[in-house]
Amino acid sequence: MNKNDLIQRLSDHTGLGKTDAAKAVDGVFELIAAALKGGEEVRLTGFGVFVVSTRAGGKGRNPQTGEEITIKPSKSPRFRPGKQLKDSLN
Repeated sequence: MNKNDLIQRLSDHTGLGKTDAAKAVDGVFELIAAALKGGEEVRLTGFGVFVVSTRAGGKGRNPQTGEEITIKPSKSPRFRPGKQLKDSLN
């Protein structure tokens, strides 16, 4: 399922117009992204938790040249599924 499929299914499921469903989906994505940027975790009970994970920097090698490079520390979003979501899949 891609974003357009999600919008269509939300529209069909709730009776919202497609434009309103698109605004709702975009709004949820924007709010989650803003909370993660602010260092917050987003906990959706029964679904899961979105958190920011910090990856340490270090040394690496360029596979083409073999030259040693420095890898900068970075932040990455992570999702941990909740128990209800996991149970619904089995």
